[in-house]
Amino acid sequence: MSSELGLGLTSLFVVVLVAALTPVLVGLFGRLRIPQVVVLILGGVVIGPEVLDLADPDSISLLANVGLGFLFLLAGYELELAVFRHRAGRLAVAGWLVTVALAIAVVAALAALGAVRAFVPVALGLTTTALGTLLPILRDNNMLGGSFRPYVLAAGAVGEFLPIVAIAIFLGSNGRFVGLVSLLAMGALGLVLSLVPRLSRGGRITRILKEGEHATSQTTLRWTVALLLLLLVVANDFGLDVVLGAFVAGVVLRRWAPGNVETLERKLDAVGYGFFIPIFFVSSGMGLDLQSILDAPARLFLFFLLLLVVRGLPTLLVYRTALPRGRRFELVFIVSTALPLLVALSEIGLETGHMLPENAAALVGAGVLSVLVYPAIAVAIDRRLARTRDEAGEPRP
Repeated sequence: MSSELGLGLTSLFVVVLVAALTPVLVGLFGRLRIPQVVVLILGGVVIGPEVLDLADPDSISLLANVGLGFLFLLAGYELELAVFRHRAGRLAVAGWLVTVALAIAVVAALAALGAVRAFVPVALGLTTTALGTLLPILRDNNMLGGSFRPYVLAAGAVGEFLPIVAIAIFLGSNGRFVGLVSLLAMGALGLVLSLVPRLSRGGRITRILKEGEHATSQTTLRWTVALLLLLLVVANDFGLDVVLGAFVAGVVLRRWAPGNVETLERKLDAVGYGFFIPIFFVSSGMGLDLQSILDAPARLFLFFLLLLVVRGLPTLLVYRTALPRGRRFELVFIVSTALPLLVALSEIGLETGHMLPENAAALVGAGVLSVLVYPAIAVAIDRRLARTRDEAGEPRP
């Protein structure tokens, strides 16, 4: 066994061990209600090169990227495109546009003060929402039911998808025009792939896929993974961020998947949340630059507050006629939660040399803190609203 393979296996074992211990730790300290995502990231910090140095992040980078792909695949799969024809979708887009205007103004002020060098990555970072990260938290707390569901999913999807589109156009490795053309080509490919099932519906291939979906061949799961990897490869070759390919894969999959869709969802959850996605979060923690955060902690708290002010607070105004006050405050903290795209934006900023290392670390650190704090506040608000309705004898929406 080569030393490189041995290092990779050792690192993978340590990372998987952290992932396996995480639900146990969360269960033991259940009263604190810490999201598993936060424990995974903190576990990555502990085993990473900044603390114990038990694992090498580079040796698991491929698996971490596939984990990122699964995260956005499942987020895209949750998105119902029909929602954008309804009020929830229109309000989500309006809220994001207000956020963009605020982000430009705030980051321009920071740039004028010399605190920010990478204007576009930081501004885009303040417009993001970590829908993929939020989904397990919202599911575990039964917050995706009733009339509130479309508003949450639409706001989260817009806060995830539109920043990805902006990244492809403004931060693509081949320039803005080529980035726009590549983005359109990616969308066209997604549309073509979504039409494939119609061409084979009722045919022999469809029967084969349905017959094998629960057998050892696991046909639907294998084709789903193949679709994900195909779009990741295409996105990478086009100079786009892999999260765009994964998100498109999820959107396509919703119309593409043959057989029992609910069964496929459970299989994807098992493969994604059971293995690949935890590796991504642990790897993110391993790559966190603690020294930069310790040298300039004020930056982290500044970005943490700006995520709430820039991304969250416009919700109170935009949704004032659509949601009651309690639900609006709940949505404020949901949409203010960000992380995966902050990691991607920081990596892009560092690779191009446009982002200061301390800002990159602070942005990711703010994302980690947002995942720890903001969903917990949203859950607390949701439970308080539920208790109030129960005491009044009102049905839950």
